[in-house]
Amino acid sequence: MLLSAADRNFFEAVYQVSYANPFTDALEEGERRALGGAFVRPKQEVWSLDVRDPLRQRENSWRVAKKTAGRIEGLRERLLAGEPATERDLELYEAAALLTIYYRFYGRITEAAFDGSRGPARWGFYREFAEVFAHYFGVPIALPGAYASGKVFALFVQIVRAFLRIFESVLGSSKPAGRLRAAIWQSLFTHDMRRYGRRLSTRMGEFATLITGPSGTGKEVVAKAIAACRFQPFDERSLCFPHEADALFLPINIAALTPTLVESELFGHRKGAFTGATGDRKGFLEACPALGGVFLDELGEMSLEVQVKLLRVIETRTFTPVGDTKARSFEGKLLAATNRNLAQAMAQGRFREDLYFRLCSDIIETPPLCQQLEESPQVLEELVRYMSLRSGGDEPFTEFAVGWIGENLRGHRWPGNYRELEQCVRNLLIRGEYRPSVVAGEEAGWLGLARAGELTADELLTAYCRHVYGQVGTYEGVAGRLGLDRRTVRARMG
Repeated sequence: MLLSAADRNFFEAVYQVSYANPFTDALEEGERRALGGAFVRPKQEVWSLDVRDPLRQRENSWRVAKKTAGRIEGLRERLLAGEPATERDLELYEAAALLTIYYRFYGRITEAAFDGSRGPARWGFYREFAEVFAHYFGVPIALPGAYASGKVFALFVQIVRAFLRIFESVLGSSKPAGRLRAAIWQSLFTHDMRRYGRRLSTRMGEFATLITGPSGTGKEVVAKAIAACRFQPFDERSLCFPHEADALFLPINIAALTPTLVESELFGHRKGAFTGATGDRKGFLEACPALGGVFLDELGEMSLEVQVKLLRVIETRTFTPVGDTKARSFEGKLLAATNRNLAQAMAQGRFREDLYFRLCSDIIETPPLCQQLEESPQVLEELVRYMSLRSGGDEPFTEFAVGWIGENLRGHRWPGNYRELEQCVRNLLIRGEYRPSVVAGEEAGWLGLARAGELTADELLTAYCRHVYGQVGTYEGVAGRLGLDRRTVRARMG
């Protein structure tokens, strides 16, 4: 028998660690099982960035890797000696080998992943990686879809990039922030990491991602992380990856453009297609490479006519530029975000059901700041500290900002979410005080007057237009959301 009962329990735990979403409890559960009494209780209940302590992999992860490396050699020798093994035995060996190789090269992959240089020297250590890979996988493993060294190397680079990008982009040690990190990870790697590595890594661009949540909660940050961390195949001959990740993100703000301009930006146009089209223009769908992502911000503001064309893109992966008859292929990934209630918009006939159901296979919801603070009040200090240091504040200012907000904005609901909090910190840095904006501060006031029946219809429409403008930021966006003429909105905002 290849594995004793004790060995099997250990390697089952390693299997769980190897394929766990690192932002869920499954990772810690696997570490506990693998380490037993050697498990070290984490400093944070929810693993998050602490600006006072540089990012490090968790101590328990390294302990599991070290213990695995010490025990896998014996398992390898027994496989080479021809000891009979079940399919599950081989799956456990495979997971342990991958974990061992990953942590052996983690530091070098991390350094290279964020190195701005180009050329084969950046990834030259792949040759050593391939030798180590051959050491562990040059044994009789006959599992379907077995990995090749170049594919594993590319997966490891993607994992490192994704982990660090998510970890540094989503702030706060609250459970809502932890759930958001886990959701982004799952959007990239699915809930089954092993299946992803074997079958889905090259197909995730076929699935659109819809990001919902209030304004100011970081929906574009989420979209950027997903677009920048997609799987890229590694060329073993040139020792290069095909694209630079940050060049793969193409955003369009629907609310800031007229329907005609949205169509032109997205699909492109040919000369003479409409007034002002003085030449051919390549749209984002055509400009986006296969490994890139097109991001549609404020999707709920898209006109029904453009929605029909977008639906065709998702269904057939083809599109036609405005004024042209030749269809073109879209090979990238589509990401969209909205702060609107799409269920309500569908009920009102302002958003197509068939488009929604094409988008809902992968949905991420960004939590409002007040939800984080309700579950974990200490998060406010963490966020203020991070925003303070990023804005150029020193430690004395950070302490002042934390104290000022605690004394003067106790109970504030932060309707502008993280965007509002960051502006609050900057106000404190420049002026030493912060006053919530008119839209945020008077919201309760005009709603209260409306509930009491003390506003005329004209006054109510004006207040509501201003409120929605504070969310979408353009007259066109307000007009589209409220079903008004743009000139009417402009008059109300005067």
